[in-house]
Amino acid sequence: MTTTFYRHWRDVPESAWRWRNFSPAEIACRGTGKLLINEPALDKLQALRDRLGKPLIVRSAYRSPEHNCTVGGATRSKQMDGAAFDIAMSNHDPVAFEAAARAIGFLGFGFYPRSGFMHIDFGSARQWGERFPFRETAFAAETPPARKVLADSRTMKGGGAAGVATLGAAGVEVAQSVLAETQSAVLPLVPYLDTLRWVFIAVALGGIAVTIYARLDDWKGGQRCSPPCSAGSPPARGCGRRCATAPSSSP
Repeated sequence: MTTTFYRHWRDVPESAWRWRNFSPAEIACRGTGKLLINEPALDKLQALRDRLGKPLIVRSAYRSPEHNCTVGGATRSKQMDGAAFDIAMSNHDPVAFEAAARAIGFLGFGFYPRSGFMHIDFGSARQWGERFPFRETAFAAETPPARKVLADSRTMKGGGAAGVATLGAAGVEVAQSVLAETQSAVLPLVPYLDTLRWVFIAVALGGIAVTIYARLDDWKGGQRCSPPCSAGSPPARGCGRRCATAPSSSP
């Protein structure tokens, strides 16, 4: 077993640390800052991270003997050997995490559902604690499709046409001014450019009209989409129609 001890994790040379998804501070003792690098254990931890494809939140890793005594750890805790890790389950399915850890080669498992973490180590094959309750995978509720895809929206098309035509008209006006001032040989083209500018203006006005019509039609469609309310029942939320009240029967 290849191990290296540092009196503080800040003393670890950058060249001596090869576990890309973890830092010396994450693995060091939480109480003293001391660090025992257990290379085979860290290799397995990195392999587990690669297999799961998501971050491992390390609650606790190496413990110095004095800190292990302070927190009431086992007298022969594997965390004093740098061969055990407490991993938070906040972003993992405990069942899938345990299966992946066993496949990598971890042998000892401690389950702490109330504290939200799982202990894994390279001691003898054993396990303790109450397993995590079954966690159903949450899927987002299906939503009905939008009334129109944005790219097919008449409002977008009308607004886009109006914008392009406005820019075209402005561009023609600039070109017309430049030609009139600098190129006398092309002055016969100026009347045609003036006609083209008016064409762009007409297209812009048509686009604006399409946009306004589409907005009004969408608003009317929203009024039509509500189901008719029966007599005497309150109107649906957001419904602008009034329902006829049922005539009261006299005794």
